[in-house]
Amino acid sequence: MGQELTNRYHPGERYVVQPAVDHPPINYRERYRDGGRGVAKVAVGYTLPGHLAEYILILEEAVAAGCLLPVPSPSFPFAHAALSEPVSCCVSAQDHHVHLVQQAPAGPRQVIKGLKPGGVTVVIGAGAMGRMHVDVALSHQPRALAVADLVEARLELVKTLFGSRAAKLGVDLQVVNPASTDLRKIVNELTDYRGADDVIVAVGSKQAIENAQGLVGRGAVLDLFGGLKKGEDIIGFDTGIIHYKEINVTGSSGGSPWDIARTLELMAKGEINAERHITRIGDLEHAIEFLRMIKAQEIDGKAVVYPHRPSGEIRAVASWSAKDEAEYLKQ
Repeated sequence: MGQELTNRYHPGERYVVQPAVDHPPINYRERYRDGGRGVAKVAVGYTLPGHLAEYILILEEAVAAGCLLPVPSPSFPFAHAALSEPVSCCVSAQDHHVHLVQQAPAGPRQVIKGLKPGGVTVVIGAGAMGRMHVDVALSHQPRALAVADLVEARLELVKTLFGSRAAKLGVDLQVVNPASTDLRKIVNELTDYRGADDVIVAVGSKQAIENAQGLVGRGAVLDLFGGLKKGEDIIGFDTGIIHYKEINVTGSSGGSPWDIARTLELMAKGEINAERHITRIGDLEHAIEFLRMIKAQEIDGKAVVYPHRPSGEIRAVASWSAKDEAEYLKQ
């Protein structure tokens, strides 16, 4: 197949791989249950080879599904390109938000996709993915953005990473620890008791989801981004808010090639700064240790592996810029 793609891909070009391949299996169908019948989606690093390797073979499924996305420029950092996939999950999630608005009572309803511009957004959970949600949410320019977490260090990190940018955009950024401050009271003060326009639950917590229902306003979107464990995913839900407040409840898992392309575009424009989310740097030999650290919750942020640059030791960093990468790769 490679010979047929010489006019489409060229040596030296750089691409990001969308690992969620929205295409049925083409090769090795005997490896799938029932010969792959009924399988509509495969994944790089799972059912397809790839990742955590110095070289990988891009199989036909990934090409057919458009899962190779060009890196915006030759100077675009490898590490930032690597983060486009997790950030794209947040882009996808927020793209699922739909608001129906009327300019006048007798006027037709119009659809606004994404977070409501000039509205009030709440992000519950300020871990690595929650902070990515904050980063993406700021690109929608809400009037106010409240971020909640039980860990004070995470809230301080949100203020450090996004405080100046929020101020520049005119976004009222507030961090809230629900253990000591009533989040619902803060939302009421921000909205004059009308409720938030967008609420994103970026943590896998039954209690967080149930509490979030009390934060939404009329016509709001409640986004269940943090998944619950199987067997623990049945929760209490107030159907009255869906009926009387006419809210939308949505969720998403992963993204599409478009989401990665959009993420790369936002990064290139400076509307998302990937360097804020990187806290560990290592090489391919550190991959297993990184996985152990993630499982043990010893990393609050993202770890980047450079398969083509042996480093000897894991480096802890506060951020990782294009300049940092350039100097690192020279050594």
